[in-house]
Amino acid sequence: MTTTATRRRYGGKSADERRRERREALVAAGLAIWQEQGWAAVTMRGVCSRAGLTDRYFYESFRDRDDLLAVLFDHVRDGSLERMGAAILEVADQHPLVHVRAAMSAILHEIVDDPARAQILFGDHAGSAVLEQRRRDAVQVATDLMIELARPYLRDGVDETSIRIHTLLGIGGFVEVVMAWRAGQLAVDTDGLLDHLDGVAASLAARFLD
Repeated sequence: MTTTATRRRYGGKSADERRRERREALVAAGLAIWQEQGWAAVTMRGVCSRAGLTDRYFYESFRDRDDLLAVLFDHVRDGSLERMGAAILEVADQHPLVHVRAAMSAILHEIVDDPARAQILFGDHAGSAVLEQRRRDAVQVATDLMIELARPYLRDGVDETSIRIHTLLGIGGFVEVVMAWRAGQLAVDTDGLLDHLDGVAASLAARFLD
């Protein structure tokens, strides 16, 4: 007679462990397809085929294709935010504009080091409402992060709406510049682009920082 413990474990792994492994395999397959062919090529059947799983396991982890696309975008976004945070932490005792430069440098070098992965954040998402919303949300997250990092250095009485607008201009503009740079529309190397962006950041921040 099969015991409860036997039903719960198979090959030394629990049902939850196997479910987690299947989800990880689907995410890895989705990332690989997106990096090779673009987001539009990420389909339920294509991902299942790549992962060596049947359709029913897809729906075990994701509601639909859009749900998977959102998870893939968030996965890469969170990794980029972690690298930004680590870069900022290394210069935490310096001026906030040094923080901004460190964050931008981390992103630019990530793009150079892994351009296929970078297209998940900085590629063309036109045609996918969920990805366009995810990118807008990512800009808001980065805006909140930059404002909080700068807060100890802000002048007294700074207008919150004004600083949010300027920070949104900076981060939204950074995204557009990076997309143009990736598309070959800006003839400048990584360090040169960083210097230009550094100047823009200083100009936008001048009225707010001590």
